[in-house]
Amino acid sequence: MRLVKVPARSFVAGLLLVALAATAAPAAVPPTPTGRTPAEELFDKSLKATIEALRVYGRWDDPEQQRRVNEIGYRVVQESGFRDYPITFGLIDMPEPNAFALPAGQIFVTRGMLALGLADDDLAALLGHELAHVVHRHGVKIERRATLLNILGQALMLGVMIGASNSDPEYIPRDPLGRDRVPDSQGELIYGSYAASLILSELLLRSYSREFEDEADEDGQRWAAAAGFSPQGAVGLMEALGSRLPESREYGYWRTHPFFAQRLVAARARGAGITRGEEKETAELRSWTQQRILDLGEAQASGSDGALWIESAALASWPRGTEADRLRLARVHRQRDATLERIPLDRDYGALLIRLDAELAEVATLTPDAELLGTLREERTALARQAAELYPTAQRTWQGGVFQTPFLETFLSNWPEAPEVPEVALALGEAYGRTARQADAVAMFLRAADHPQAGAAGERAMRGLRILAPGLDQLAALGELAAQQRDPELALLAEGRLAALADTYGDLVGGATFLARFPDSPHVETVAARLNVLAENLYGEVLLYQSVGDHVRAIDRIQKILTHAPASPAAQKLLDRAVLPT
Repeated sequence: MRLVKVPARSFVAGLLLVALAATAAPAAVPPTPTGRTPAEELFDKSLKATIEALRVYGRWDDPEQQRRVNEIGYRVVQESGFRDYPITFGLIDMPEPNAFALPAGQIFVTRGMLALGLADDDLAALLGHELAHVVHRHGVKIERRATLLNILGQALMLGVMIGASNSDPEYIPRDPLGRDRVPDSQGELIYGSYAASLILSELLLRSYSREFEDEADEDGQRWAAAAGFSPQGAVGLMEALGSRLPESREYGYWRTHPFFAQRLVAARARGAGITRGEEKETAELRSWTQQRILDLGEAQASGSDGALWIESAALASWPRGTEADRLRLARVHRQRDATLERIPLDRDYGALLIRLDAELAEVATLTPDAELLGTLREERTALARQAAELYPTAQRTWQGGVFQTPFLETFLSNWPEAPEVPEVALALGEAYGRTARQADAVAMFLRAADHPQAGAAGERAMRGLRILAPGLDQLAALGELAAQQRDPELALLAEGRLAALADTYGDLVGGATFLARFPDSPHVETVAARLNVLAENLYGEVLLYQSVGDHVRAIDRIQKILTHAPASPAAQKLLDRAVLPT
């Protein structure tokens, strides 16, 4: 194993594998020793990156936005004529407005981008731009990204080294097991999720060159117009970004899609000379995409994250027809079987019924005459009956007073209309309070207090909140309390504490949790700035612990930075000091 030091914003040349450098059509390339063609191997590596992107940044589960992105996106894909890989569209739970693509066709749009309220024409231009990066293999042609994708594709060992700035990466001793190892004085090899987090930050959020951005802008704008969208959609997209994004160019779309002003001028000029086409049917393309995803995904182990993503992507790509019904039913049955494997009082029928209701609503909208509707209704009826039959047992357990927190959680999920709900919610709030889950405790107390039949339980819940409030130090808990309208004086108290703690809190996880739960809070900027300070403090601890050879604590700090502050300057510095095994 050789180690390559990666300075900030530099390229690593000469490290591309044939699998990543290949530009021929997939069918023209012979299989590799693994039995997969280079194109299939690139898909597998991109799939690994997809799974890591969803793990690191989180999937944004919004069926309506997902449908919208797919409907617009596949109209644009059809005009590109691209069939080397199946194009998929995913939503990422990031507050920053951004979009990015992996080399084998996985395109992501962030929650923050869709929150800008883009018109369909603007969104078509955005998706066309990312599609063009895939079609023109920009992600493969940039050596830095290709190298990282190759690292991510290593199934048996995934790691990077966070080394000292003056370390010599050429000296590699052997550990007692005979494996290549970096000496402690030079850094620490970090495996698994830590490495993946770091790699994903670089892989997904680094900018392309001016040449590649211009090419993606031009073809994306042209394909979107041919698909029936306004040629000025690219202009609308950039104007929306320019007017709504903050002035800072360090993160988000500014950093990952540079040369903004020049691109806006070029988009206006091109738009004037492009003719808007007619909307065309995409059913054939989407059906082909679904089958191609399933074919490429056959190598994934059953039940693995990769197999689950394949199933989800195949269903999203074409949610109608026999194959879609099979995929949807398989998804329902997997959740049902996992639920029924638990002992009766641990079964969360409520979550299962919510899933079934969502599937029923979607099928009824897409294919109201589908046979699957009858099957899903029958299964829902059977599960609801099982939950109802279990209720007397749950009542007796509750009345007996001997139970654990999971029982309270499933009780509220399974029987939300039961007369015991206020008392159960109160008990659950008290249990959360004892385990320092302040935000959850506040939410349960409020649920008890707001219940129409709250009675004495509601009064006790409000007393509990008034006692709890002065000592709350978790931002998310204060956010919950400040948002409630039942007690204005209590809300004012919580708001005051929240304002005082927003720039002084000391819990990195708490800050990240608040930003995720309350993205529209007026305290977001202050909390985010403090989060960056805390991440920087942890970065200093990383250097300190590495200097004394305590790499267990160093890795712990690295994990916290990458998990809870992936967009911070500290995370960027970790990236800039990365050493990649090749």
